[in-house]
Amino acid sequence: MTNPVICAVDTTDIDYANTLCSKLSGHIGMIKIGLEFFTTHGPQGVEILAKCGIPIFLDLKLHDIPNTVAKTIKGLMQLDVALLTIHASGGFEMMSAAAQMAAQESERLGKPRPLVVGVTVLTSMNETDLAQVGIQNLPDSQVSLLAKLAKEAGLDGVVCSPLEIEVVRAVCGNAFKTVVPGIRPEGSDKGDQKRILTPKEAMDKGADYLVIGRPITQSENPAQTAKAICDTL
Repeated sequence: MTNPVICAVDTTDIDYANTLCSKLSGHIGMIKIGLEFFTTHGPQGVEILAKCGIPIFLDLKLHDIPNTVAKTIKGLMQLDVALLTIHASGGFEMMSAAAQMAAQESERLGKPRPLVVGVTVLTSMNETDLAQVGIQNLPDSQVSLLAKLAKEAGLDGVVCSPLEIEVVRAVCGNAFKTVVPGIRPEGSDKGDQKRILTPKEAMDKGADYLVIGRPITQSENPAQTAKAICDTL
């Protein structure tokens, strides 16, 4: 993918999402749709947005026992998606089962295999938040641990904040994909993100994909904003 910008379309309004995707076509590399959209509109909603011609990142952050996650991946493989997420904290066996199922179903269906990446530490969390759930590691240490495990399990990459890109590169190499939320252009509101960088700063550190939501979706001209972001890269 030549355009690294993924626009996060976080809404339950399918008409709004469809209109936004039409406006952004040709200006971004992927659209990200998550739980709030999928629980409202299901697979049919994904199929509707796919008609815009922009590759889809289905961000469901699966986290369950290995068998359940594998069967869910099998079901999602019926859709044309380019990227899927699972929680790396689900462990080696869960991640391995997901990676194997994606490869198996891709071959069976004769269709491209989506990238399967593991979510490490949410960008809304910091050291204090981790400690509250019993994790004593600092964010970068926890990301490093989970990224290494994800690679060993056969995943294609991880989701990490821009502050941990170099940590992931150090333990997993340059071929391992980094999907990076917590991206805020200069002057943008941080919102609920705690570990952030600008698009240019993240790309300079080695990000493969930049996940950007509200700075694009809430702008007066989303396409122009997306283009302006790409121009900085």
